[in-house]
Amino acid sequence: MAWIDNHCHLRVDDDGAIAEARDAGVARLITVGTDLEHSLIAVRVAEAHTNVWATAGVHPHDATQGLDGIVALLDHPKVVAVGEAGLDYYYDHSPRDVQQSVFAAQIALAHTHDLPLVIHTRDAWDDTFRILDREGTPRRTVFHCFTGGPDEAASAVARGAWLSISGIVTFKSATDVRAAVASAPIDRLLVETDSPYLAPVPHRGQANRPAWVPLVGAAVASLKGCTVAEIEAVTWTNTCSFYGLDPQPA
Repeated sequence: MAWIDNHCHLRVDDDGAIAEARDAGVARLITVGTDLEHSLIAVRVAEAHTNVWATAGVHPHDATQGLDGIVALLDHPKVVAVGEAGLDYYYDHSPRDVQQSVFAAQIALAHTHDLPLVIHTRDAWDDTFRILDREGTPRRTVFHCFTGGPDEAASAVARGAWLSISGIVTFKSATDVRAAVASAPIDRLLVETDSPYLAPVPHRGQANRPAWVPLVGAAVASLKGCTVAEIEAVTWTNTCSFYGLDPQPA
C-alpha cells in the first residue's frame, strides 16, 4: 500500500517534488485547479506524469472570472473532479453573491459529468450546506482542508461527503479539527497537503510538499487510535474509490 496526496497544487516544473513524494511513499497525487489558468496547468502536469491526476474548477477567490473554459476540461481523461469550488467569507475576494452563483454552477457540473466535487469553505458553513441542499450534494463530494469541528463534520457526513484532512491537524491551535477527526467515520477520511500551503508540524512555516502527507496520516492515526499503516491503507482505498482510480498501485 502507499499514500495518496488527494489535494496539492503542482507547477509544471515540479518534477522534483513528484519524485521526492514517490520516494517518501506517496505514490499518487491529485493536483487541483483554482481558475482556468491553474486548471490548464494541472492538466499539463497530469499529462506528463502517470501517477498524477488533475481537477478543473474555480476557487471562490476567483469566482468573478466565471467558468469560461472550465467545462471543456472536464472530459479530459486525467481530470477526475470539479473544483476546488465553494465559498470563502474570510477574505471575500469575490462578492458573496458571485461566489454562491459560481459554486452552484460547479455543483451542477459535477452532477452533469458525474464527477466528484472538491469544496473549499471558510467561514461559510451555513451557506455551503444550504446551497448543497438546494442543488443536491453530488454523490462524491469532499470538503478539502477540513477546518470545521465535530458538528460540521457530522453535517458533511450526513450529506454523504468525505473530509480531507490537511497539515492543520498537527497545529497546536486546531482542537476543533482534531475533535472532528476523532469523531468522524474512518471510511470518510482522506489526507492531503494542500502544498505549497499549510506545511505540517515540524515543518510549519516552510513551503509544503506532497512528500509530507505521511505526517498528516500519522496525526490522523493517533487521533483514531490505530496504526499509521492502517490509515495509509484506508485512505488509499477511500481516495481511489472517491476519484474512481484503480486501487492497484502501478
